[in-house]
Amino acid sequence: MSRARGIAVMLAVLACGLVIAAMVLRPAWAVPALRSGPATPNGLAAGGQPGAGSTPGAGGTSTGRPSWQWRVGGPELAIRGIVVHYPAGGMRRLPRVPASAYVIADAGTGQVLAAKDPHCEFPPASTLKVLTAVTLIPLLKPAAMVVASRRATSVQPNVVGLKRGRSYQVSSLFKALLLISANDAAVALAEASGSFHRAIALMNAEAHWLQAYDVLAKDPNGLPAAHQHVSAYDEALIARQALAMPAFMKYDSTLAARFHLKRRKWVTLVNQNSLLMQYRGGIGGKIGWTDRARATYIGMARRQGVTLIVTILHARPLTEIISAERLLNWGFAMDHKVRPVGMLVPPLPGGPPAH
Repeated sequence: MSRARGIAVMLAVLACGLVIAAMVLRPAWAVPALRSGPATPNGLAAGGQPGAGSTPGAGGTSTGRPSWQWRVGGPELAIRGIVVHYPAGGMRRLPRVPASAYVIADAGTGQVLAAKDPHCEFPPASTLKVLTAVTLIPLLKPAAMVVASRRATSVQPNVVGLKRGRSYQVSSLFKALLLISANDAAVALAEASGSFHRAIALMNAEAHWLQAYDVLAKDPNGLPAAHQHVSAYDEALIARQALAMPAFMKYDSTLAARFHLKRRKWVTLVNQNSLLMQYRGGIGGKIGWTDRARATYIGMARRQGVTLIVTILHARPLTEIISAERLLNWGFAMDHKVRPVGMLVPPLPGGPPAH
């Protein structure tokens, strides 16, 4: 063998070795997650991989949950990506939504009409305040007075501006919580349950009763907290419970209210949920945003006796409500026309532990 040919053979062997080493040592994060795929023969458009053991969406987390938890509501809800059953003819395609996860469901029948990564966990931002309200409204008397503590008045951003040592009516605090997403009001209401930590325990117990097993609450206002998370599916369960509570819906649908902040000072609370003003049939909801959670949203609308719930997580900022409106439009058009991909499960027997 000539010297040149020998060198060429050695270089070829070395190159093959490098390729094999790169394939073996390639880190897991370098493998792209399977996000979406073409429609399957039965009309199912989906990502194709069960959630258990798959890579979470952008901003989402995978916490080693048991496989059954991904399948709450039905096995198809464990599929990653978009899942929907289009009818054979005359189908209306789902709108494009710049969000990592969403659910559109019929609150009356419990049918999940379509979803994207419904059980993937994301930070909730202020949509967690819906769980706070659902948990605490049955426990606190509307006319009761709550003294604002140092903890409540020092939270940042505080939003409504509670004054330490001053008393506030429970009903006013719930309006501040749901209309303008007041973080200080959330803490004051939590402490009114007996203690801040008791309120968190009650919120998590409420979520468990609703079978919202993807929820872990650490703060009543949804501000960033380690390991605090929800899923789009579980927020739909919480929203359905909110719909069943007249007191919640009354607070949540109030367009504006006066808040007595301190002596001789009143402020006007204007509802941040523009769905109530600009969408036909809008009846409630909650917006949220933090840097990590990005935009989050829960929306509820009713037309001709049909009530729909839409939940959106980890969305492009300032797109959450228009995306919700588009999903609601699709839902009203396709309800009873598409085969559901899952169901909103009922609460566990016996009622919530806190009541």
